[in-house]
Amino acid sequence: MNKIKVFSQLNEQERSKIEVLIQMGKSKADIATILGRHVSTIYREIKRNTPKRGIGAKLYKGANAQLKTKQRHAQKPKAIRFTDTIKCEVFKWLTEDRLSPELIAGSARVNNRLCVSHETIYKWIWQAKHGNKRKDRKYKKLYKFLKHAGRRRKRRNMYQNRGCIRHRVSIEERPRIINERRRLGDKEMDIVLGKNHAPGLLVLQDRKTRMTWLQKIESKSAVYIEKKIKKMIKRCKHTITSITTDNDLAFANHYNLDVKVYFTHPYSSFEKGSVENRIGVLRRFFPKKTDFKTVSVQAIKFVERKLNNRPMKLFNFHTPLQQYYKFAFIS
Repeated sequence: MNKIKVFSQLNEQERSKIEVLIQMGKSKADIATILGRHVSTIYREIKRNTPKRGIGAKLYKGANAQLKTKQRHAQKPKAIRFTDTIKCEVFKWLTEDRLSPELIAGSARVNNRLCVSHETIYKWIWQAKHGNKRKDRKYKKLYKFLKHAGRRRKRRNMYQNRGCIRHRVSIEERPRIINERRRLGDKEMDIVLGKNHAPGLLVLQDRKTRMTWLQKIESKSAVYIEKKIKKMIKRCKHTITSITTDNDLAFANHYNLDVKVYFTHPYSSFEKGSVENRIGVLRRFFPKKTDFKTVSVQAIKFVERKLNNRPMKLFNFHTPLQQYYKFAFIS
């Protein structure tokens, strides 16, 4: 006697044997013994897959039984992984922490939290925007928290007349060690403007770890910015060895700093792409036309902490703060 199989479904070959054994006049108990199955399994199989009317009524066919089984499995309700609980968590990460779907999914994976893929999150956001399902109405404006919410960049005037920066050192003269991001202390800097192009923030970022410092500013005069930069340099625990910035006249007094300053080519912001990318994230907290006069220093410090505790795909979803202290300890 064949050993009874436990917890396994009938396959196509077994169903063909059932058809032949029925034609031979074998009883259900005999078929169960021959196949090594429990007799209840055979009873259920024949009852479920034998048509009661129409062509072939009351005749068990193995091929038809296999086809019907596949159709039932395909139509079976699937478990919904993207539950309401997960949607609420994703909503919080998008709106409060300003994380992108890719960072949400990646960070959840690294920290063993239950989540879905970033493709699923994007699909849900756009379905909520364009659909009218009652359960997704509260998420209809969620797309606005994405980094690129359908906006287009304005073409810049490549022929603006700018003043000259004395003792300007081009990025072409920057040492190779800075380009390779092998050490702490090499920074990039830029200015974020607010409402009516008024000065808002001075942004300093470490090229290796992406650690970011923010300083509120109220003027773009060279003397004023020089003082603010010196104040930011004191905030950094490690010595700043270089700063790369653009050709804004606000940095005209760079030669008064105890730091080597390199300037990008005109209208080549991609040459300081790290700080440009960080400003793109910063805009999720302070959108364009923000009136920084109404923004407190405490709010700026809060956003600074958010940026430095934000997981990055570049660091396998660890944060700039973790990277900074890691290399600071090594140094």
